[in-house]
Amino acid sequence: MITGIVMLAIGLAAGLGIAFSIRQQLQKRIASLQSELEQAQNRPAPEPVIIREPHPERPWRDGRTDDPEQDAQAIVLGAIERIHLRTLSEATTAVVQLPSEDVKGRIIGRDGRNIRAFEQITGVDLIVDDAPKSVLLSTFDPVRRETARLTLINLIADGRIHPARIEELHQEAGKAIESTLKQAGEDAAVAAGLPSLQKSIKHQMGRLKFRSSYGQNVLEHSIETAKIAALLAHELGFDVEKVRLAAFLHDVGKGLSEEGPHALTGMAFAQKQGLPLEVCDAIGAHHREIPVTTPTAQLVIVADSLSASRPGARRESLEAFQQRLSDLEAAANSIEGVESCYAIQAGREIRVIVKPDLIADDQMPALAQEIAAKVREASAGGELKVTLIRETRVQETV
Repeated sequence: MITGIVMLAIGLAAGLGIAFSIRQQLQKRIASLQSELEQAQNRPAPEPVIIREPHPERPWRDGRTDDPEQDAQAIVLGAIERIHLRTLSEATTAVVQLPSEDVKGRIIGRDGRNIRAFEQITGVDLIVDDAPKSVLLSTFDPVRRETARLTLINLIADGRIHPARIEELHQEAGKAIESTLKQAGEDAAVAAGLPSLQKSIKHQMGRLKFRSSYGQNVLEHSIETAKIAALLAHELGFDVEKVRLAAFLHDVGKGLSEEGPHALTGMAFAQKQGLPLEVCDAIGAHHREIPVTTPTAQLVIVADSLSASRPGARRESLEAFQQRLSDLEAAANSIEGVESCYAIQAGREIRVIVKPDLIADDQMPALAQEIAAKVREASAGGELKVTLIRETRVQETV
């Protein structure tokens, strides 16, 4: 019995000794792992290995082309295809719908006192004509026009149309529009990739929200120009942020009240805000009022042209469109040997019928070149195709 107890005690002691030994080994291992972890955290991260392979469709990326024109086309196309472009159309007048024809009489008021007060307070022409259930607001100032539009909408909804109420609602509309402009400037700066822009500059850019040029919203055009210019600068290795800023602010002068070309007034505004000299020069030079001396200015000019001239960006008035087609046809008709001509495909093609007794078949190529050179002056840019038709008819009645 005693022997069994002794043997059991010896076994327990041995087991405890083994467990104690295992515990010591585990503690040493944990301490070793902690030391290795601390060393790994303090060790600088290895430089990533980046393998760049040339794009098979863009050999200009690794300098394998010898044609600079092809390189330039590839860079421009690459920048444009990465921009989400929208078709924009903005009106220069505002139409306000009325709930009924009776409201027109209330807007005019007794002896026209309400309409006179409205025009005097808002500075906008209020046109009441035969258009059913609508009136027209017209002014050269888009912010003033939008304020007047909101004033008239609130006035109709309120129902109390008299001079005192017009002035009160106009003040409320002015505050609402001012808040809208500030938010528009903030949103535009973020969309253009310039969220840290000065608040005063953002507010001034917001004033372009209701301004349009040939149907293209100026604020949207500024955002679009900034994106295109930044992509071009990235592809060409220039200062992306500086080019982006200059392109975004290139039309800021259109929202200023100072007289003079908007490029120069915008440059003066940028100088007052303490912007870099290269950015100010690019703003002033984007219409070449001052000499173009920096790559930043060149990129702003290119991006501005791309945004403004792309299909769908701007609209042309009917009178200007008809005049352009007439000029194309007149230019072609002035060439000797032309019987008649027609401008088709919105002025992108000229079809010319020549006099067969004066122009032979072998003279057609030279005549086509002469007509193309003549109509190029009257074209609106882009590709223009000249098609010559020479026809000889022989008819005999039996």
